[in-house]
Amino acid sequence: MTLTTAWTAPAVERPDGSLTAPEAELLRGYLDYYRTTLLYKCAGLTAEQLAERPSPPSNLSLLGLIRHLTKVERIWFRIHFAAESPAEPLFAPELGKDADFERIDPAEAQAAYEGLIAEWKLSDEAAAGRSLDDRFTFSGTESTLRMIYIHMIGEYGRHCGHADLLREQLDGTTGA
Repeated sequence: MTLTTAWTAPAVERPDGSLTAPEAELLRGYLDYYRTTLLYKCAGLTAEQLAERPSPPSNLSLLGLIRHLTKVERIWFRIHFAAESPAEPLFAPELGKDADFERIDPAEAQAAYEGLIAEWKLSDEAAAGRSLDDRFTFSGTESTLRMIYIHMIGEYGRHCGHADLLREQLDGTTGA
């Protein structure tokens, strides 16, 4: 593989959270923990390593996971919950439902990484000051902000498991 960029994913520290906090703080804390766990799994890898798909024929890569979770953050917090009209989908539907995994380029790794962090901030702003019981309609069904937090914790938890396996296949690194 040709070197396309010298960028390397930086080290991150995962936040400590309370195990006895009120529900809203607890859910935000768990989501933040899983968000940073994904980046923790990427730390020290080059853009090329992040884009590598070490488990053929799977299309999974760490860069694909970064792009996918950026998309999911935007969809749930900004498009569905906050109904932000300028918050358009990241990938045009005509590119296919797996464009976040399929159309990856190591030269875009740093921008994708930074884009995920920026999307976290926008997601947090969309939920700031809102009750977990605040409702929105998704596909004709009423839902709550609480459901989004629970869904996103599950989404990140599942994909952090994928990231564990991908990282181990890339360079043998295992653990937390």
